[in-house]
Amino acid sequence: MQPDGPSHVRRQRKSKDRMQRWSWKTLGTTVGLSALAWGVVAVACLMVGSSGAVGWPTASTWLIRQELVLMASLVGAALASAGVVYQAVLRNPLADPYLLGVSSGASLAAYVWRLPALAGGVSVLNEVASALGQQGAAFVGALISIGIVFALAGRRGRLEPITLVLVGVIVNAFCGSLFLLIHALTMGLAASGGELTFLVGGLQTSLTSQQKISATIVVGAGWLVMLYISGKLNVASLGEAEAESLGVRVNRLRWVALITASLVTASVVAISGPIGFVGLVCPHLARLLVGNDTRRLLPVATALGASLLAIADAVSRLLARESMVQTWLQVGVLTGLLGAPFFLFLLWKSTRDRSLAVEQP
Repeated sequence: MQPDGPSHVRRQRKSKDRMQRWSWKTLGTTVGLSALAWGVVAVACLMVGSSGAVGWPTASTWLIRQELVLMASLVGAALASAGVVYQAVLRNPLADPYLLGVSSGASLAAYVWRLPALAGGVSVLNEVASALGQQGAAFVGALISIGIVFALAGRRGRLEPITLVLVGVIVNAFCGSLFLLIHALTMGLAASGGELTFLVGGLQTSLTSQQKISATIVVGAGWLVMLYISGKLNVASLGEAEAESLGVRVNRLRWVALITASLVTASVVAISGPIGFVGLVCPHLARLLVGNDTRRLLPVATALGASLLAIADAVSRLLARESMVQTWLQVGVLTGLLGAPFFLFLLWKSTRDRSLAVEQP
């Protein structure tokens, strides 16, 4: 059956418009407004001290608070932007670095790399090589995890959304159990932020300058690549046949997108652990604001991710002064409490929509 001529032409024209990269003016406006919104949140978070005291930081506390806010923003921005790309390239609204097992695989590999037996083997290297080595190990762990998920969830070249998430949850559980086993056998790793960071995710306070700089460079470069291909991701989300007809090489685009998103995820997981659900919640919140256009979605979701994790860190510091808590909670605990109900809602909605589609004649 041949498609209707005018209708088909209009659809192709619309798809081509969504594939085009923006003008510098439009891009600058979107990124600028997103950065401004994040800046307002960041300034508010600077008002919360490490002991939960509220007020503008003094000269002695400025650098400490600034480091916490910037590190939280970097990690949140990376996870949110990776979530946008995963959801677009897999055409799966439930895709997320944490739920796909990418974060847990990267965290486990980063933890294993820091074991004394391995750390001694690289002690002759300088700090820069050491930092890059840990993030390289995290990247390998991320690729292995997502490769296992795709291999087990794929069926005749297709990835079922529900099956993909279920396999990712199993990989997460396996990596968590393997982490506990290795930790019980070694018990000798002096990790900044504590071993719990590698299990639930949290902000470390004793990172070297090289670790911070290398993570920032990787995230920045990866974000630019994701922004560059965002127009093609718009078309790829419509279906392989239509994307191919418009000149988009879907397979190559899929590999570039997945590798870039995994690299960005691994670079921050190596220094923060597997902080969950940021890459799931923020893209959906951004869609409520700007729609499904990935070109708009990426910068807005990035700002939301940076803001969300900065707020979570500030809330953690506020809770530390409460008599019922009296401890500095890892931000991964707070994002898990927020994201798990949100994920269950999306899972229920996805299952209901599929049931309605099957019932329709």
